[in-house]
Amino acid sequence: MRILIVEDEPGISSFLKQGLEEESYAVNVAENGEKGLHLALSGEYDLLLLDWMLPLKSGVEVCREFRKQFADTPVIFLTAKDTVDETITGLQSGANDYIKKPFHFEELLERIRVQLRSKVNTEEKYTLGPISLYTNRHQVFLEEEEVQLTQKEFALLEYLMKNKNQVCRRTQIIEEVWDIHFDYNTGVIDVFMNSLRKKLHFSTNEDYIHTVRGVGYIAKEL
Repeated sequence: MRILIVEDEPGISSFLKQGLEEESYAVNVAENGEKGLHLALSGEYDLLLLDWMLPLKSGVEVCREFRKQFADTPVIFLTAKDTVDETITGLQSGANDYIKKPFHFEELLERIRVQLRSKVNTEEKYTLGPISLYTNRHQVFLEEEEVQLTQKEFALLEYLMKNKNQVCRRTQIIEEVWDIHFDYNTGVIDVFMNSLRKKLHFSTNEDYIHTVRGVGYIAKEL
């Protein structure tokens, strides 16, 4: 599960990022409303933690604009505001929940779990030729035969299948699958790709997952 934190106080965002990553969430941070909205509209996140008072664009504005494109992604406000009118304003902007600062991390964690529970329980299926991938069950089938993949192999295949017919750049893959956001040797992708192709019995490099030389990979039907 990927979480976007939009928070302009570095101490709070750093604390939240570390805590959530220790709980196995993938986390990105934006320090102002404009950057937060730009990242949120990428559609890569399962939940938004949104500060109310932000530079450049308020949390309420971000939430309203985000809701125009994404109706189901949970949004939790982090706010010092707690009057009835302010709470109503936040909820009317599209937020699912809010938590008042200062808060206990365990309470926030439980609120996140509640919001994500429905997403976890919703099975998603992706197909690519004879390959079927089930996100909730964490299973991959080649025709009727289950293929045993490591966690990273599964995540790599899921990312490519989720973005079927789109070129996935190596930098995108290393960020989204490995959650690495700095200059890094992307050669590790090739190691996992070779293993993935063998397990899926691809006879050549062009079976269903094509190499775009010098750029990345694309999953597409033959």
